[in-house]
Amino acid sequence: MIGHLRILVSVRPPSVDALARSISDVGLPHPLLVEAAREAIAAGDPDSAAARAEAIRGALLRPVINATGVLLHTNLGRAPLAPPGGGDEPTRYSNLELDLASGRRGSRTAHAASLLAKAAGADAALVVNNGAAAVLLVLAALARDLPVPVSRGELVEIGGGFRVPEVMAQSGARLVEVGTTNRTRLADYRGAVDAHPDTALVLKVHQSNYRIVGFTESVGVRELAGLGPPVVVDVGSGLLDAACPWLADGPPAWLGDEPAVRQTLAAGAALVTFSGDKLLGGPQAGIIAGRADLVARCSRHPLARAVRPGGLVLDALQQTALAYLRRDGDAIPFWRMAAVPADELRRRAAALGVGNVVETEAVPGGGSAPALVIPSAGVALDGDRSASLRACDPPIVARVHEGRTVLDLRTVDPADDLLLTKALAAF
Repeated sequence: MIGHLRILVSVRPPSVDALARSISDVGLPHPLLVEAAREAIAAGDPDSAAARAEAIRGALLRPVINATGVLLHTNLGRAPLAPPGGGDEPTRYSNLELDLASGRRGSRTAHAASLLAKAAGADAALVVNNGAAAVLLVLAALARDLPVPVSRGELVEIGGGFRVPEVMAQSGARLVEVGTTNRTRLADYRGAVDAHPDTALVLKVHQSNYRIVGFTESVGVRELAGLGPPVVVDVGSGLLDAACPWLADGPPAWLGDEPAVRQTLAAGAALVTFSGDKLLGGPQAGIIAGRADLVARCSRHPLARAVRPGGLVLDALQQTALAYLRRDGDAIPFWRMAAVPADELRRRAAALGVGNVVETEAVPGGGSAPALVIPSAGVALDGDRSASLRACDPPIVARVHEGRTVLDLRTVDPADDLLLTKALAAF
């Protein structure tokens, strides 16, 4: 009896990257296409990758036409807003809290927050209205009535006189001070955790607006993560990734060792809090990123509603997050300005044809990256011309240094150089 020979041909599925590139016409950043491709391959249906990518695109925050007859529609952002600058564009609502695929109520955290989580390498993220609110919410949700060790060298005061101990008191967490102002060791934290078995978390606060130098010692996130309780780190300034993949030339030298969200999470932090309007380059907001279970606990806390941001902030933050996912630093004005070579600024300053070209030192500002300076250039005029410049249309804000008015071009859009030339011609 002659048996039948059956030949099985195994068809290897395409690689995730190749499949992601094949659906690039959807118009999403590559990391989101990779997500769609990975899900399609895992489901055994590579052909569904494009539809999955379209679903991701459809879930983004975007304008919608409200034909429901409900003027203040909660799911559509309530009151419609006039177009920016009072232009001729139609008045629109948005899908702020509406799942367009199902037609059911959605979550405002499904837009910008999820994109930022992907960009930062976090499991999940939550957006609130500022950085202090992010710390307050984390402590209230995870540590109310429970001990939280903090180094004495990190009990900082931020803008407006708000102090970390006061924020902790308002959250209901119990501050446990460890170490000294200039030196805190791992043994100090371990002693606090051993003395307080109910420790909720260990809080590490970046000294965003000052530096302690000299005889100092501090403990890194990786060491703290070995103690047991979750480590929450407020990196403050909002640098997303120390490698700066959104810049063609990588991280600029002036950035130094500024802590970044992605690397802090990779080192073992359970949660990282940071600001949206500092080195992130977005609107004023606070972001909580990290473990999904802890982010979920924060989002369920009653305080989360009190500190949630509005649709305009979330829309601006979504655009910022998409730029990071595209690795398009030029689309983020802060990084576009920060990355301009000083030589180019010198050429622009000379082309103004007014005043003297001078070397300057720009700074990140905003209470972030203290003591870091960025080589820059601009023009200087003799005397204090600041009041006259502020009276221009549009007003020009400069600084006065050693009897001269200095206009630093690091923070001037090249499109405004002609306005500067016209304004300075009067002097």
